[in-house]
Amino acid sequence: MNPILLAIVVVTVIGLIGAVILVAASILMYVPVDERVSKITEALPGANCGACGCAGCADYAKTIVEDGNAVNKCVPGGAKVAGEIAAIMGVEAGSAAAMKAVVACSGTCEKTSKKFEFEGIQSCLAVKGLYGGDGACAFGCLGYGDCTKVCAFDAIHVTDQGVALVDREKCTGCGACAKACPNAIISIIPEHKRKPVVLCQNKDKGAQTRKVCSAGCIGCMKCAKACPKQAITVENNLAYIDQEKCVGCQLCVKECPVGVIHVPAQS
Repeated sequence: MNPILLAIVVVTVIGLIGAVILVAASILMYVPVDERVSKITEALPGANCGACGCAGCADYAKTIVEDGNAVNKCVPGGAKVAGEIAAIMGVEAGSAAAMKAVVACSGTCEKTSKKFEFEGIQSCLAVKGLYGGDGACAFGCLGYGDCTKVCAFDAIHVTDQGVALVDREKCTGCGACAKACPNAIISIIPEHKRKPVVLCQNKDKGAQTRKVCSAGCIGCMKCAKACPKQAITVENNLAYIDQEKCVGCQLCVKECPVGVIHVPAQS
C-alpha cells in the first residue's frame, strides 16, 4: 500500500477511536446541570465584580442553586435582579439596599497643591510608589484615574479639579473602584438621601492637615459633640460617621468648621 495512503488510514482510524472514547466518556461522566444556574447567570448583569463574595456571576449563580446562597447579594443588579433571581428560585427576594461609591476627599486644586510634577505613567499606583504620591496631602485623591479605568459602568471620573467624582445615577456599588484606589479613599456605603459622610482621609494632626489642605478634617471633635446619637467618633485625628447609628439630622454638617462633611447625594 502507498505509504501516504497508509498514513491517512492510520490517522483516520486513530481519530475515530478517539472520538468513540470521548463520546463514551461524556456519557459515563455526564453531570446533570440545574437549568436554574444558567437562568440566574443570564439574569445577573455580568459585571463579575465579586461584590457578592463569589468569583463571578456564574459562580454566584451556582452557589445560589447548590448552596442556598442569598438571592440579593448582587450589588450592581440591585432590587430588580434580586427579584428576578427570587422568582427563578421561588423564594422571597428580601431587602437589597442600593450601594454607592463615595470618594472621601475634598482636596480639589483650589484647596490643596502638588509637591512635584509627575511625568511618569499616568497611574495612581505608579505615582503612589514615588515618595507616596505627588500631592501635598499624602492621604488624598491622586487624580490619575485608576478608578475610572476599572469602572464597567462609566460611573466615576476625575474632574478638572483633580478629584474623582461619582455619577450616582450610573454607580452600581460594585466596589471595583474601591479596590483599585491605592490610597483607599473610596468606600461603598448604602445610598441615603440625608446621611452625611466625612469626605477626608487625612490622619495627620489638625495643624499639619491645614498646611496641606484647607478642606481637610482637623479632628476638632465639634461634629462628635453635636451628634445626638453618638454616631461620630474621632480616631487618629479623623472623624468617622457610623452609618447605622446616624439618623440623618445633619447637625454635624452645620458644625464642621472646614466644611468636610457632606451628604453624597447632594455634594
